[in-house]
Amino acid sequence: MNSAMNHAATAAPPSPWVLRWAHLARAGGRVLDLACGSGRHAAWFAARGHAVLGVDRDGAALAALPAGIETLQADLEQGAWLLAGRAPFDAIVVTNYLHRPLWPHLIAALAPGGVLIYETFAAGNETVGKPSNPDFLLRPGELLDAVRGGLRVVAYEDGVLEVPRTAFVQRLCAVREAAREGEGKGGGEGGQAGAGAPPRYLLPG
Repeated sequence: MNSAMNHAATAAPPSPWVLRWAHLARAGGRVLDLACGSGRHAAWFAARGHAVLGVDRDGAALAALPAGIETLQADLEQGAWLLAGRAPFDAIVVTNYLHRPLWPHLIAALAPGGVLIYETFAAGNETVGKPSNPDFLLRPGELLDAVRGGLRVVAYEDGVLEVPRTAFVQRLCAVREAAREGEGKGGGEGGQAGAGAPPRYLLPG
């Protein structure tokens, strides 16, 4: 078992939302795990052959990530966007983190066909626990507004989770569609069925 697989096996389990949509990331493609913390998603993608960049301000957490995962210690809420020279990415994963000024940068950092998988706390969470500061809670429909005009939304949910604890969340999976031959734009998992064919995004279940 390599170090990424071992870490993935012993760390907190990945978000079911991330697992549900991970198949839309290009096989072996580059993955950005933003505000990665303990690296549960970074390790999961690395164990499956992706080139992963984990970014967080916690140097100790980054140091504990498996060998082979590229890391960057940075305060994402201070100074200029640090990842312009490292883009594009085939997948960007963000969970339990919200800093709205980063949204345009994340959309721009996606490669054609790249997928954004986002999940964090939403308004209403202040009634059940932390975070309760509205600065860290998504307003109704806010993730949809953030990607409108830039990405194609494949899936979106806004509701309450009961496991591992009660929490109000919004979560989104959206794709930067690649230009396709024949008409408009397309791309995504499964490739193209032919010139001008619409993209196919496999919906689990």
